[in-house]
Amino acid sequence: MPRKPPLRERIVDTAVELADEAGWPALRLRRVAARLGVGLAEIRAQYADLDAVANAWLGRADDAMLAVAGRADLAEAPPPERIEAALIAWFTALGGRRRMLGSILAYKLQPSHIHLQAALVVATSRRVQWLREAARLDATGRQKSLEESGLTLLFAAAVLRWLNDRSENFERTQGFIARRLALADRLMVAWAKAIER
Repeated sequence: MPRKPPLRERIVDTAVELADEAGWPALRLRRVAARLGVGLAEIRAQYADLDAVANAWLGRADDAMLAVAGRADLAEAPPPERIEAALIAWFTALGGRRRMLGSILAYKLQPSHIHLQAALVVATSRRVQWLREAARLDATGRQKSLEESGLTLLFAAAVLRWLNDRSENFERTQGFIARRLALADRLMVAWAKAIER
């Protein structure tokens, strides 16, 4: 008989399951506890609050993005292709749960949730750093700063596209990412040439 996943993982799975049924705004940790047959204290021992559960769910997408770094088929691929593969892995891991991600972001961005907004900025910055690692980007100095700024803008814009993308396999979002990366690559080449002069 297979062993149960750790409670920490089952909490996230159950939260996602309940959010699929009733929507993220209606989700309560007491309902997660009831479905799992555990007490609220056991939930709190794993997660400080519902926002921490949401972050753990997004962490699974981060793990999928990082797995791209080990793909042999991308070892010799140009940087834009590696970035695109990492971003597509991130969105794919969310399993098409656009409404859920949109609800989580809307909650974090409420005017009274300044603490969550600050945490979202930090989380996005960290996610971009891990994206650079997954895509094996090694720039330093000014080029690194440009890459970080560009990837942050690309990631935010891609999330907005994905939230409203009803195309099969989010093809419109994928096309958007590919076009923006191609443009960024041309701009980086032109910038490098200008610096050399």
